[in-house]
Amino acid sequence: MRPDFIRKRNEEVAAILVRAKLLPQASLASALQSAGVEYLEEILIAKKEATEADLTKALASAFRTQFLSTEKLAKVEIPQSTLATIPRRIAETFLIFPVLFDTKTGSVGVVTSDPANTHVLEEIKQACGLAALRPFYGRPNAVRAAIAKFYAGDRSAFEDLTRVKDGNDAFSFGSFNLGSPSVAPAADSPLDAPAPLSVALPPATQPVPQVVAPAPAAPAVQPAAASALSELPEANRPSSSMGAVKADPALERLVEVFAVMVSLLENERPDLRGHSATTGRYARRIAERLRLEPVQTAAISIAGLLHDVGKHGTYHLTALNASEYAGHKLAAQKGYSTGLRLLENAQLPKETVLSLEHMYERFDGKGLPSGLAGKDIPIGARIVAVTDSFSDLTQNPRNPQRKVLTGQQAMDVLGKYKGTVFDPHLVDTLSALVLGDDVRARILQTKYSTLLVDGDSEETTVLELRLFEQGFDVRIARSAEAAMKLLADNEFDLVISELDLPNGDGLKLLADARKLPKGADVAWVVYTRRQDRADAQRAFELGASDFVQKPSPSEILVQKMRALMDLKVSKRAAVSKPKGVSGSLREMGLPDMIQILYHGRKSGNLRISSAGKQGEIHIEAGNIVNAVWTGKKGEDAFFAMLKLEDGEFALDPGFKPTERVINASSEALLLEGMRRLDEGLA
Repeated sequence: MRPDFIRKRNEEVAAILVRAKLLPQASLASALQSAGVEYLEEILIAKKEATEADLTKALASAFRTQFLSTEKLAKVEIPQSTLATIPRRIAETFLIFPVLFDTKTGSVGVVTSDPANTHVLEEIKQACGLAALRPFYGRPNAVRAAIAKFYAGDRSAFEDLTRVKDGNDAFSFGSFNLGSPSVAPAADSPLDAPAPLSVALPPATQPVPQVVAPAPAAPAVQPAAASALSELPEANRPSSSMGAVKADPALERLVEVFAVMVSLLENERPDLRGHSATTGRYARRIAERLRLEPVQTAAISIAGLLHDVGKHGTYHLTALNASEYAGHKLAAQKGYSTGLRLLENAQLPKETVLSLEHMYERFDGKGLPSGLAGKDIPIGARIVAVTDSFSDLTQNPRNPQRKVLTGQQAMDVLGKYKGTVFDPHLVDTLSALVLGDDVRARILQTKYSTLLVDGDSEETTVLELRLFEQGFDVRIARSAEAAMKLLADNEFDLVISELDLPNGDGLKLLADARKLPKGADVAWVVYTRRQDRADAQRAFELGASDFVQKPSPSEILVQKMRALMDLKVSKRAAVSKPKGVSGSLREMGLPDMIQILYHGRKSGNLRISSAGKQGEIHIEAGNIVNAVWTGKKGEDAFFAMLKLEDGEFALDPGFKPTERVINASSEALLLEGMRRLDEGLA
């Protein structure tokens, strides 16, 4: 599920619980704040604010359905014929699990944490060719565990949620009438009927809160990456000691603390400033792409942030450097555990410790310290090894290539070590992320190059991280002189500058920058502790876009910056011809592109060529209105192109569709396409 949809859903769930008077509003507000992108129920259960039984009964009643408890979901045996009604990819994407299948009527009962999201349920019903879909409420982590157990074969998936073990107490679902929602389950039915609440619920005429439908997950860009996505080896699944499917808000806050701490430490390493943040960010994204559990993902992200702590010697150590150069290897042998010793009292998660301890292992077994090979190397260590080396190649001018490489160039270098130094599946997964980022930025044209000018590193560290998270490409200047040099040599979309600078003044910097060819039109925001109205007036006279006084919450400031830049881009587009985008389908698959265009509400003509064949997809405000491909037209043409993994694409944003042949939404088309791909029909 996309983070913004989960947050919106959590707010709606909180509103239900407030109306039900199950919890005080203050407790819910606190839980909402710490939930982040985890489901609110899981946070409340983890904090022991409420029991699973109370929450599921309250929510099932509000959703006007029945619920299935974790204990009973852990015991149930699901026939293969029932699992086959909903493809695994759809189940994982929308957190929905089939439990009942009436072969006579074609109706399916499903457990989902969003039974009120009728829009998505209808789309899934249509995509899977089902006569009817009846939703039951289930705890989100219980649904995750069921998917892991029955689709992926993880028999230990429920261990951290319940003490119920598979064995003689297992049972199967009996027959159940799916046709009438008002029919109560039989006395021995595995479904738990919701107990009536002691407080009034919203009137029946009031609509049940709706959750916006998320975008479907796209197939992996490359076949090798697909293997890494679909089947994670048993040994590398989250251990029960790591908390498995439970999210830990405290651990996520720890990620932010370490991010700030490491960024401050790296101020003294100008060539490597931002290196650990990049390593941690890509480590998290790979873990998320592999669908590791939230706790394991956070632990691996922490390892990416901390991997260089205590290693500030002559050499910058990476898995690639340590495998290629004797000096680096010797330094790695001596210092691989230094950071762990320094952080011994921090009680780091087990997955973080394993990742840091084994990040210099090699996939072929010739690394250190233990000579582990292949998938015997902890998954976090393999992830940090490849992301650390990638960050070094793209940020450090003293890397083995002796120059800063582009993302594509760095992936070409790492590709030479697939199967020897690095896990080949992880290299392909990172490649898909890196190249996909580039294509996404070109399609949406929203990756803004930003110069942050401030002499106070502590003041700007959090702001820099927030900008980075929101897609801004940030460079730092600590003085007016350094800023002028960067402005003379580079094109920036945005400058955020303090007025009080070491050996300089921000107003003079603004005036001088306006005289430069590359600084004349750059958006300029003054972010300063000065409160003199004359300074603000002078800044606006020189062409400043905004004048913001410190301190200001970084999240609010970043949102203001994005709104400012989006407005500037839209005005520019109104008076100039939109730029086209072209590239390879191996950089970004067609499903990913369709999602980006849909959520960005973009229009245009997406031309596809592959193996000598040509096709077009006409898009209007994010929705596909027509498609043509080698004699096919409409939906059939789109489904034929959806399976392409090799080829070229070119987007013409100036194209205006003249004919509507396809009426289904882009989401519905992708769902149906996913079903066809899973069943080999496309």
